[in-house]
Amino acid sequence: MDFRLSEDQRALRTGIRELLAGRFGRERMRTALDGGGGIGRELWRELGAAGLFALRLPGTAGGVGLGLPESVLMFDEIGRALLPGPLAATQLAAGAVKGAAEGEAVVALAEAGRPVGHLADADALLVLDGDRARVLTGGVFRQVVREARPVRSLDPGTPLWRVPDLTAHDGEPLPDGARLRREGALLTAAEQLGSAARSLESAVQHAGEREQFGAPIGSFQAVKHLCAGMLVRAETARTAVYAAAVTADPVEIAGAKLLADEAAVGNARDCLQVHGGMGFTWEADVHLHLKRAWLRSGQWLTAADAEEALAADLAWTGASGRPVRARGATNP
Repeated sequence: MDFRLSEDQRALRTGIRELLAGRFGRERMRTALDGGGGIGRELWRELGAAGLFALRLPGTAGGVGLGLPESVLMFDEIGRALLPGPLAATQLAAGAVKGAAEGEAVVALAEAGRPVGHLADADALLVLDGDRARVLTGGVFRQVVREARPVRSLDPGTPLWRVPDLTAHDGEPLPDGARLRREGALLTAAEQLGSAARSLESAVQHAGEREQFGAPIGSFQAVKHLCAGMLVRAETARTAVYAAAVTADPVEIAGAKLLADEAAVGNARDCLQVHGGMGFTWEADVHLHLKRAWLRSGQWLTAADAEEALAADLAWTGASGRPVRARGATNP
């Protein structure tokens, strides 16, 4: 199987990187944080015009008609830029929420027992309850917003709200909620991958510029080991995420999310070590990647759930080493 990117895929990745660099550079990102971390509607519409939310819708539905691998490439770039907002939820619900595909509507994600990010900026709510999914819009959604209460967020770029029990609120059911959860987990893993790569680049750059005892700190063995470990984490996660994007296998997606979460959190922590005390200051961007990585690790598929999925798959492998059931199938 050939995992090399095609020319079209490379062009797509370059295009989204250039778009984000021009429209959501560091100054714009910092302005958004100073303003409370909300979503910029102008940029959201521009992302919609670029096809981000309609990327996987068929052409007959006004979409681009591309697949999961292309979505992963885009979300990899989104993670590098620390772009805020429920981007995965909006893309996955684009076919069910009016205006979402064009970037005119924001679809927030609600999971049982967890706060909802960017609720004040949202126009609809994608509710995941186990393997079931539904969308709340209109008056039902507005009622949820009225009853919600803001809570302190770990990530300054993701305002959070505690919503009431949603089991009493009916919405439009979406088919194959289990698939939506898996794909949301993979897109979030791609964001984690981009964040891990950006943390590595930041650490290497600082290690080459910062001097101690008359030499760049990157020449010190301890710093070299930190950066090497970051590279191994990022590339291991990249292999897993890209492979899962091609196969869409539930078990491989679980493994990819687990590795990407570890890479994003671990690389941000090591990047802080390379930067020293200045990495914890508000003026530095290092801690922002760590906080966003912590938040993402609890979305769509947690480490505990991913480990359970991997363990269940191993448990149903025969003594000969050959799977005794279809890969990713539900246990009887």
